[in-house]
Amino acid sequence: MSTTIKSPAIASIESLPLTRQPDPTQLDNIKAQLDLVLLALEALAKLGSEAMLQAAIDLNLESLIADRVALWRLRQSSPLRKGQGGRKKLDVEEARALVLISCYLAKQHQELIRRAVALLEQLTEQNREPHQSALLGDYLDAFNNTYQERMEEGSNVSPEVLTHLALKLLIDLLFYSAANGPRRLWLALMDRAK
Repeated sequence: MSTTIKSPAIASIESLPLTRQPDPTQLDNIKAQLDLVLLALEALAKLGSEAMLQAAIDLNLESLIADRVALWRLRQSSPLRKGQGGRKKLDVEEARALVLISCYLAKQHQELIRRAVALLEQLTEQNREPHQSALLGDYLDAFNNTYQERMEEGSNVSPEVLTHLALKLLIDLLFYSAANGPRRLWLALMDRAK
C-alpha cells in the first residue's frame, strides 16, 4: 500500500505568475523543457504515468489531466517528440499543471535526488565518470535510452550531449524539489521562453 504525501505548502496554479501570455514558439519551448524535466524524473525515480496521474489527483488537477491519454497527449505536444499522432496544443493552464506535478514528484523523491547530486559532486571532485556510480549510471542509461526512443533527433544526439543534459536536469531537479520549486521552475520556463 502506497502512502500519499499531501503537502499544504505545494503551490497552486494561481500562485505561478503570468505577466504575459506566451506566444506559440514560447509555448513550444515550455512544452519541450517540461517534457525533459519529467523524463529526468522518470529515469531517476523509475516513475510512470501512474505516478504522474496520482500527483494530478493529489493536487486536484484532474480537470486538466484526467487520464493516461490526456497525459500522453500533453507529453506528446513537446516539439522534440517523435511522431505527429495525438499532438495537442498545450495551453498555459496545462503547462502550470505540469509544473506543479513535476515539482510535487521531485519533492516526493527529494532524498533520491539529493543522493544522486551528492554522488555526482563526489565523483567530479575525484575526477571520475558519473557512470562509475550505480545510481548515476542507471539514471544516465535510462535517460539516454528513453530520450533516443522518444525524441525526434534522439539517434542524432551524441551520448556526451545527452549525458550533459541528463546531469544538468538532475541538478535542476534538486532545486525543483524545494518548497519554492514550482515558482522557480515556472519562472525558469518563462525566462527561457523569452
